[in-house]
Amino acid sequence: MMVDHPVPEFALPATGNQTFTLSEAQGSTLVLYFYPKDNTPGCTTEAGEFRDLHASFRKAGCAIYGISRDSLKSHENFKAKLKLPFDLLSDGEETACALFGVVRQKVLYGKPVRGIERSTFVIDGDGVLRREWRGVKAPGHAAEVLEFVKSLKRT
Repeated sequence: MMVDHPVPEFALPATGNQTFTLSEAQGSTLVLYFYPKDNTPGCTTEAGEFRDLHASFRKAGCAIYGISRDSLKSHENFKAKLKLPFDLLSDGEETACALFGVVRQKVLYGKPVRGIERSTFVIDGDGVLRREWRGVKAPGHAAEVLEFVKSLKRT
C-alpha cells in the first residue's frame, strides 16, 4: 500500500452487528487506526483520545474506525467500556492487516510474537491513501492525525 494510491476494496465485521466495506464508506475522509489489543494501556489511551476528538473529526468530514484482531465480542465490550462513538472492526483473518502491512514480529516479555504494529492511515473521499503513521506512540497521536485531516480540507 502506497501513499497517493487507491486502497483496494475490503470488508470487515464491525461493532453494532454491521459490516464495514471500504467502497460504502467512500465520500468522506476515513481514519483507520490499527491497534494491538482491546483493554491494554496503550490501546485504551489511543481509543480515548480518538473518542475525545471525535466531534472535531466529524466536523472535518472524517469517520474513524479502530481495527484489531480481537473478536467482535471483545470489541463490543471495549467500545461500551470507553463509550466510543465510532465502530471497531474485527480483523481475525488479518485481511486488512495484510493489506496495510501492519503485522510485525515483536518481542513481548522476551519472547518473539506476531502482533499488530500500532499504525494509522488516512484515506480521502475518493479512496486514496493520503498519509500513514507506523510505530505510533499513543499519547497525542489522535491530535496529530486530526491536524492532518484538517489540512486535507484546505488543499
